[in-house]
Amino acid sequence: MSGLSELVLIRHGESTANVAASDAEARGAEVIDAGARDADVALSATGENQARAVGSVLGEWLDDQTEVWSSSYLRARQTIAIALETAGEQDRRVVVDERLRDRELGILDLLTSRGVAARHPEEQARREWLGKFSYRPPGGESWADVALRIRSLFRDLEDVPRRDGTTPHRVVVASHDADVLLFLYVCTGLSERELLDFASEHTVANASVTVLTRPDGVGPWTLQTFSDVRHLEAAGADVTRHPGERHVD
Repeated sequence: MSGLSELVLIRHGESTANVAASDAEARGAEVIDAGARDADVALSATGENQARAVGSVLGEWLDDQTEVWSSSYLRARQTIAIALETAGEQDRRVVVDERLRDRELGILDLLTSRGVAARHPEEQARREWLGKFSYRPPGGESWADVALRIRSLFRDLEDVPRRDGTTPHRVVVASHDADVLLFLYVCTGLSERELLDFASEHTVANASVTVLTRPDGVGPWTLQTFSDVRHLEAAGADVTRHPGERHVD
């Protein structure tokens, strides 16, 4: 039996914590004043405009065999809600799943790169030794941990039928930059080294669209579009490329 043939991955729009993190880094501060726990961080005004720009093109992927899923975090839920409303699809069901949440940073959360070096130099050294893919901060997650979440979720994306008993051929996902990169890793079979090399040269922009396809619904996936922001440019929305993690690697 064939499964999904297309994945449309949307990173959330710019958040208030994205802005606060960039400001803290620019000031040389050690701590980011995000104003909320990670799950409750909202979109900035720029992020809301970006979400509307996503909605201007979202309709091309929404048909009767499309499912829409979202991270449980507020900024992702706001992004897809605004986009769906803009597309005239505000009544479409959105499946919210905690496995699509952002990577958890544990004791490093809300610290800038300067803050990590000053307060947890042993963790900075451990990360340099283990590498970004395998390093798990105390109380947090590694990229490998997030990949495990994605693998678990992917099984459900393929196996859970729609209400009418059919299997969707496309899923639109609103989540976070680490999730987008790890969907790419899981679906296309990149090695750890290939993923890290790709991530060092590419950024998942806020409210960007990444598309993976496999026309027959089986086998490996092909990356069709990565971090596309043409809809933002066409709508006159700002293009922002904030790192998703609330400290800068």
